[in-house]
Amino acid sequence: MRILMIIDGLPGGGAEKTVLTLSRGLIAMGHQVSVFSLRRVCDYEIPEGVDYQIILDKCKKPWRKLTELSRRAALLDSAVEQAQKTGPFDLIFSHLHKTDRIVAHTRNLPREKLWYCIHGMFSFSYLQHRHGFSRWLKRQKIKRVYQNSNVVAVSKAVLQDITERFDITLAKSAVIHNPFDIDSIQRSAKEPCEMAGQDYLIHVGRFHEHKRHDRLINAYALSGIQAPLVLMGNGNAERIEQLKTMTAAACVADRVIFKSFVPNPYPWIANARVLLLSSDCEGFGNVLVEALICQTPAVSTHCPGGPEEILTGKLARGLSGMSDRQLADTLLDIYHNPPLIDASITDSYSIGAICQQYLSLSTEKI
Repeated sequence: MRILMIIDGLPGGGAEKTVLTLSRGLIAMGHQVSVFSLRRVCDYEIPEGVDYQIILDKCKKPWRKLTELSRRAALLDSAVEQAQKTGPFDLIFSHLHKTDRIVAHTRNLPREKLWYCIHGMFSFSYLQHRHGFSRWLKRQKIKRVYQNSNVVAVSKAVLQDITERFDITLAKSAVIHNPFDIDSIQRSAKEPCEMAGQDYLIHVGRFHEHKRHDRLINAYALSGIQAPLVLMGNGNAERIEQLKTMTAAACVADRVIFKSFVPNPYPWIANARVLLLSSDCEGFGNVLVEALICQTPAVSTHCPGGPEEILTGKLARGLSGMSDRQLADTLLDIYHNPPLIDASITDSYSIGAICQQYLSLSTEKI
């Protein structure tokens, strides 16, 4: 099968990582994969065998923003037409909303083979800070892109959000969780970690407001747990300084460790007593699955999105309410009474299982 992935650049991020993980898995299964990036930025290694192309917009005219979508769509059309001279694509996946807006303006992509992959909760990302006419207009713009289209959502919550909150009727839809290279993660988790053998908690994620490090710091303080809290991630210096001020105000600055994100975070996750997620919203929650693969108990706010689809059964004890106090109480429970993690619980997230679900979309009927 011949498959095309389209994405607006490959900076370090969950959706971008998912695209390349899928591509690697599909190639291993004997399929041909092209990845068309609409920007030059790439913070990941491109898997061997991928036809990687950069579709660059070089327009510098003052009015370029006014014609950006149609212009970039025409460039993409041209690249697709050239690529299909050796045969048509059987499946086409567009990732991230900026990409989707461009793809929606294309003429050479057959709509019956095209699937938009939704990785986040749009109502949270695009509507929460808007009001009145601005909010209405954004809803209409999003509806125009996805109305009567095919959509893959990374969680049931994401699919419900895009259809119900934006009043969108889809031609076809599917919920497919993100893929994980389980063997690779488990091998990587065995690498050295400077805090191995110590008791500590960890949060892995960029220093962004919606990750709610403030809630996490306050909950940690309320819990009274003396084991250090490692905050691993990247972000702007101003935000990190704000968080350091919060740790001082909460009287935990002496046991909160700020660490830049590392290429292999898995030894840090595997050696931690508990992994924490304190977000207001998570389209899926990759780090929760990664924690389970590493046999590390996870605690997450029961926020809109994927966490409740990951922490199920006995692991659902790790879902907390959204307040500082509720997160602290859940942390204390899991810290002192960690649940047993059945290794088979992550099998459904394996690359092979997820790739097969994507391939099955070629037989979906309207």
